[in-house]
Amino acid sequence: MFRHMKPTGWAYIHFVFLLSLLLVSVSFSDSNHPLRLELQHAVFDQFNKMHPRKSSGQIMIADIDEASLERLGQWPWPRNIMADLIRSLTEKGAKVIAFDGVFSEPDRTSPHYFLTHLPQDQEILFSGVLKNNNAALSNHDAIFADEIKKSKIFVTAFTYGRQDRTNNKPRHKNRILARSDVKDVFLSRASRFGAAAINLPILSKSAAGNGSFMAKPDADGVLRRIGMVFTDKEKLYPSLSLEALRVAYLGRKGTVRLAAVPHSKRGAIDTNYRILIGDKVIPVEDDGVLYVRYRHFCNAQDMKNPALACSSQDYISAYKFLDPAYAQEATQAVAGKIILLGASAEGVKDLRSTALRPFRPGVEVHANVIEQIMTGEYLLRPSITKGVEASFIFVAGLLFIIFASFIGVIVSVILYLAIIGLAAFGAYYVYINYGLLVDPVYPSLSVLIIFISSTVLSYARAEVRRKQIRNAFGMYVAPAVMRDLEQNPEKLTLGGENRELTVLFTDIRRFTAISEGLSPEELIELINEFLTSMTDIVMDYEGTVDKYMGDAMMTFWNAPKDVENHERAACLAALQMDSALAPINKRLVKRAKELGKEPLLLAAGIGINTGPCAVGNMGSKQRFAYSALGDAVNLSSRLEGQTKYYGINILVGESTFKKASDLAMIELDLIQVVGREGIVRIYGLFGDEMMAQDAVFLEWKALHGEMLEHYRAQDFDKAERVMTLCEEVAGAQAQRLYPMYQERIETLKQLPLPDDWDGVFVAEGK
Repeated sequence: MFRHMKPTGWAYIHFVFLLSLLLVSVSFSDSNHPLRLELQHAVFDQFNKMHPRKSSGQIMIADIDEASLERLGQWPWPRNIMADLIRSLTEKGAKVIAFDGVFSEPDRTSPHYFLTHLPQDQEILFSGVLKNNNAALSNHDAIFADEIKKSKIFVTAFTYGRQDRTNNKPRHKNRILARSDVKDVFLSRASRFGAAAINLPILSKSAAGNGSFMAKPDADGVLRRIGMVFTDKEKLYPSLSLEALRVAYLGRKGTVRLAAVPHSKRGAIDTNYRILIGDKVIPVEDDGVLYVRYRHFCNAQDMKNPALACSSQDYISAYKFLDPAYAQEATQAVAGKIILLGASAEGVKDLRSTALRPFRPGVEVHANVIEQIMTGEYLLRPSITKGVEASFIFVAGLLFIIFASFIGVIVSVILYLAIIGLAAFGAYYVYINYGLLVDPVYPSLSVLIIFISSTVLSYARAEVRRKQIRNAFGMYVAPAVMRDLEQNPEKLTLGGENRELTVLFTDIRRFTAISEGLSPEELIELINEFLTSMTDIVMDYEGTVDKYMGDAMMTFWNAPKDVENHERAACLAALQMDSALAPINKRLVKRAKELGKEPLLLAAGIGINTGPCAVGNMGSKQRFAYSALGDAVNLSSRLEGQTKYYGINILVGESTFKKASDLAMIELDLIQVVGREGIVRIYGLFGDEMMAQDAVFLEWKALHGEMLEHYRAQDFDKAERVMTLCEEVAGAQAQRLYPMYQERIETLKQLPLPDDWDGVFVAEGK
């Protein structure tokens, strides 16, 4: 169809199609399709890995780690121990203590609950003993609550709860202020929850703050964004990170403000709302979500990993705050810092995947949020970034549409690489310097699609003409060679290269006898059918047909194109060639029966060998062909000739065997072929890897190996005895092999063999 299209009509369709494609790409530039988001996240994560935040030195994680569990017992610890921990952290100068967890149930280790769990008769007995000992009946939860209240810096937390417990509401401390219109926006858009897992009222009431540690990761399980404000549709609740900062900067009764940014004060790169904590400004949109800009929070083990570039340790074991031996270290670690109490011990920690590393303790997410707010290092993706991406697609795509027809492919590729390089560099530059999340992936892919489409359309007519030529010459040249010449027309000259090839020769046995009973037309039909079947198999296994020689065929693998595991491919092709003769022979039997003659069936001998060869265009300047020469070719031809002598259909050289030894092959002999001085170890190929594991085949292989050992050791009597067993196991597969060896042994017994005789057989025929 392209051949008959006028240039102006073709150019018009070319332009309209590409322009339509460009407009579609621009219109979908703001798409939230999962695949696009996945690619986008991968780029933003990589930017974060390449340029993580620096440590402020103002955050420390008091770690409920394995060492702490060994010293203080399994988690949860009794609340009196928690009280001691809070007291110690407060006395050592912690600015804020925030706990990444919930104390939702009473402490069952508390002596206060002792009597309530005793049978009635024992309760009377023990109450008399304990009624005058108030300390023995102490309430650990009350002790913990009292210590929280004295501390004035402890922040409790809550998270998602069971939906059937909608009455479970977090304690609302009214520490978020906003105008009614702003409050309504956040009530409708902020992260919602229906019910919450909350602390005991006595603990929440005593705490300086109460915040949510709810978090929903992206579809790939990575937590890149976290809500700063949450709602139950009636009230606004702060996140744990926001509460920790509020108490740290404004005290337990300080308030956080939500505010809209007036249009007159809104910058070109800005968000629509602010969360204000004193002089700290947190830019957010109406959902109150913050993009997390991560850094590595390092424990003692991370300090040993140079890839993390840890400058200081961010974790300290919780037990050290309760052991006087570590008083100085503990004080230096927490004085004047925001302390997050979290867990890294197995079975206790809350695992989260971050942009930097998977499966990290969840407390690190809150630590990163708090620290990035303290340092003012935010990640923003305002609406202007999406406009920039759409504009980039339109300008770059239009550039290709206009100029692609006038510039070559190489220039187009260079131009495209320059465009995507500009996109990637620009996105990384604004990430580092402005904290902007600009996606270079979708725009680059959009421009790539336009570039490819333009190139395809430009070469469509040329491809039609090329196809006509290919169809004309495809009958004379192997398809692989034809494709290679199309891609590399400079190869249309005499010359070649040295490559390792696997060469296969196949020839019809007793062809003269078969041909005598056929007319010329029938003979040609038979040969064509045979060679067609063999050729199809070779091509199915990515081989190249070199030449046809009457009833014979030469093929090779690994040229002109690379073929992975070409030795094995040639062997599998040979096995299929051997079985492909069955339908041809079936037709010969039918025809012979119709003529009342004894059928002569086709049998092919196949020789395979691997080695370095010279391959390329050979012949004269007037006429040449793509072929291969070399010792490996000659040996493959000789092996095919030896199939008649050994009675085995497929013979394989040692170099091929070494690369396809998982197939069902058995070593047959050491021979020296005509015209070649070297000795070659030959193998018979009988089946694929399934047959190689067959018990009968393995038995035969072992017996044959034993026979060869006796034979080469000149212990011919033992060799003959083992041969009898080999014949029984092998059956029809080797009906001529062992009689041949029997004849050879009888001859060798009459000869004076030297002591160092190596068992090599010198083949006299080709």
